[in-house]
Amino acid sequence: MKKILLSLLLLLLISSHLVNAKPIRVGVAGMTHDHINQVFDYMGKQQDVEIVGFAEPNKALAMRLLKRHNLPETMWFPTLEALIQQKNPEAVCAFNSIYEHLSVVETCAPKGIHVIVEKPLAVNNQHLALMKALVEKYKIHLLTNFETTWYASHAKVWEMAKQNKNLGEIKKVVFKDGHGGPIEIGCSKEFTNWLTDPIQNGGGAIVDFGCYGANIMTWLMDGQKPISVTAVTQQDKPSVYPKVDDEATIILKYPNTQAVIQASWNWPFGVKDTEVYGTSGIVIANKEPKMRYVFGEASNAEKWVDLAPLSYEQSNVFAYLAAVVNGKIKPAKDLSSFAVNSVVVEILSAAKESAKTGKTIYFSK
Repeated sequence: MKKILLSLLLLLLISSHLVNAKPIRVGVAGMTHDHINQVFDYMGKQQDVEIVGFAEPNKALAMRLLKRHNLPETMWFPTLEALIQQKNPEAVCAFNSIYEHLSVVETCAPKGIHVIVEKPLAVNNQHLALMKALVEKYKIHLLTNFETTWYASHAKVWEMAKQNKNLGEIKKVVFKDGHGGPIEIGCSKEFTNWLTDPIQNGGGAIVDFGCYGANIMTWLMDGQKPISVTAVTQQDKPSVYPKVDDEATIILKYPNTQAVIQASWNWPFGVKDTEVYGTSGIVIANKEPKMRYVFGEASNAEKWVDLAPLSYEQSNVFAYLAAVVNGKIKPAKDLSSFAVNSVVVEILSAAKESAKTGKTIYFSK
């Protein structure tokens, strides 16, 4: 009964929102990232975002995807410039390589067009610096999308850590993010071509899955940078991934806290678990509708916490994007914000340097 009531409440909130929503015009830059399926899954189901076109230089790929989803060829544009000129979007979602994120920002920022990219934000610190200058000059929103941002469990972790204090002081967070490998799980050739390239993606598993923990930890630390970053990587499958790592572990040290980020392309199935160890309790958060909370050693000192649905604007990337563009949400230091994801790029850059040199990398104070 409780689940039914919560579902009805969420539906009422969505219905109420949609009545008053003003759709924002959104263009799509690139179609080589398999996460683009979330665009097709969203189209026509809600009224807060209108997808006005797709910019993709590979016409064969674009036509194949548009046809698969019964969309007209007229939605395709060979360049982002052409899409912007003809469709005048208010925001652009990037579904190309991480290296190409910079060019999307360079095209959109001078025109006052907001940008949201798939994780992580940038391929290295040099690209990040150029993005930062554009964001500051043209005052656009530059956001980053992670699947884990829309987990109700992470919102509950924040509440328990920051508001109710059920967890006490956070002492360690262990992130477990991985799967069997992008080729093994059947990702498209267009996707894996750049995902397994050290320049286009910036690394292998250390970037693809290491970014999740870096994002959530930076958020939990209110945007604070770690004191140091230590990382090790391996190539367990060099015949499959000859150019990049497929196994990585990153350790972040803070004044009174540690984070251990486990990133893998070698696991038997997909995992995205966040284990938070506080002085008063432990929680294990993931995409499930319940979250395990342990607050003592006795068998009765453990329970499963039911998770309330997220607010409509926080429930998915497109609702969130519309709310930001319309001024209903100010990103500040939330999971998608430029402030938090700038630190994520710095952490990943330090982790790659640490793995390469075998040394701990210290952040300057």
